[in-house]
Amino acid sequence: MKSHPSPSDPTTRHFCMRLFACTTTLAQSMAAILLLFALSSCGDAGEHHPGNDGNDGRDAHGAGTIIVASKSGDDVHFIDRDSGETLLVLPTGREPHEVEVSGDGRIAVVTNYGDREVPGNTLSVYDVLEGTLVRTIDLGEHTRPHGLWWMGDTDRVLVTTEGTRTLLVVDAVRGEMIRALRTEQDISHMVAATPDLSRAFVPSIRTGNVTVFDLESGELLAQVYSGAGAEGIDVHPEGHEVWVTNRADNTIAIIDTESLEVLDIVASEDFPIRGKFTPDGRYFLVSNARSGDIGVFDTAKRELVASITLTPPVPEGVDETRYFSEFEGSSIPIGLVVPDNSTAYVANTRSDAVSIIDLETMTITGHFDSGREPDGINFSPLRPLPEQMTPQE
Repeated sequence: MKSHPSPSDPTTRHFCMRLFACTTTLAQSMAAILLLFALSSCGDAGEHHPGNDGNDGRDAHGAGTIIVASKSGDDVHFIDRDSGETLLVLPTGREPHEVEVSGDGRIAVVTNYGDREVPGNTLSVYDVLEGTLVRTIDLGEHTRPHGLWWMGDTDRVLVTTEGTRTLLVVDAVRGEMIRALRTEQDISHMVAATPDLSRAFVPSIRTGNVTVFDLESGELLAQVYSGAGAEGIDVHPEGHEVWVTNRADNTIAIIDTESLEVLDIVASEDFPIRGKFTPDGRYFLVSNARSGDIGVFDTAKRELVASITLTPPVPEGVDETRYFSEFEGSSIPIGLVVPDNSTAYVANTRSDAVSIIDLETMTITGHFDSGREPDGINFSPLRPLPEQMTPQE
C-alpha cells in the first residue's frame, strides 16, 4: 500500500505556495482547488496499517525480536534476538498457544486457546514496533483457536479453531472475520499454505487427516491421510511439498501439494510435534517432545542428518498442570522458528526456556528465559522502540 506525505511536510507546503503565487486570477482559483485536493490526498486516505510506516525499527533498533507465547503465564514475551534480554511482556487471553507475524514484522497475532475447562475464542493483535496490544478479535462461536498462518503481504491470517472444526480467514488489521471453512475433522490443530496462497493444509490430530482447501474458491478439495496424530506442518519454500509430523506414528508424511499424493513416509522419534523448513528449503527441523531433541532432515535426500538433544535444565518432579507432564526427563520442545538458514529457536515448555541452535555446526549455542510454559514462537526483524520497553524484574 502506498504511503502519502503528510500535509504538514515542508516540501509539500513550499511547492503548493509557489504554485499559487505564480498564477493569474483564473489560475489562482484553479490552483486553490488543486491545492485543496492535493492537501486532502496527501493525508492518510484510510485507516492506519501498522506494517506500512517508514520507521521500521530494523537498522536503529537491533537485529530483531523473538516473540514467545507463555501458555501458563497468559502473556507474550518480546525478547531481543542478540542478547536474549526480555524487552517487553504484554498480556494475552487465557492460555495463548501460537504466534504468527506479518511479512514485514510489524504485526504479531496470538491465539488464545483457553484452559481445559473454559475454551477461548479470541485473537490478540500486537504492534511489534510500538510494543502495544492494539486489539482483541472476538471469534464468536469459533472456540479453541490454535494454528496460524499469515497470508503473504496481505493483512489476513489463517486461523484454525478446534471447537468448530473450522479454518478461518481473519483480517488482523480491521479485526474482521472474512470466511469460515469447515474441515469436518476433530482437533484441526495447525495450518500451512502454499507460497502463492492457492491452497491451505490443515492437519487434524484425532483423525490423522490433512484437509486441503482451495483458498480462492473456499472449496474443500480432499482429505489426505497423513498418519496417526497428524499435527506439525510446513510447506516447502518452493511450494511443491508439504511435510506433516505425525506424533502418534512417529513419522513425517511428505505430500505433493498439487497431486496430493503421499510421496514418502519418514521415521522421526519420539513424538514429533512441530516441523519447520529453513528458508532455503535445505533442511526440515522437527521438535520431538518426548525424546527432547530436534531432528534435522535433509529435504533432498529425505533422511535424518542430525539429532540435537536439548539441554536446558529440566525441573524435578511432575507438574500435572502442564501439558505432556508425563514426558519425564524431557524439556518438551514444541514451538520452532527458523529466521534464517543458520539459526533456529526452540521453545521448551517444561524448562521455561528457548534454546538457540546453530544450523551450521548442529549444536546448541545458548538458552534464554521465556516465561512459564513457552509454546508458540516466532520472529520479527523489528524491535520495540526503546520508549516502549519496560524493565524486567
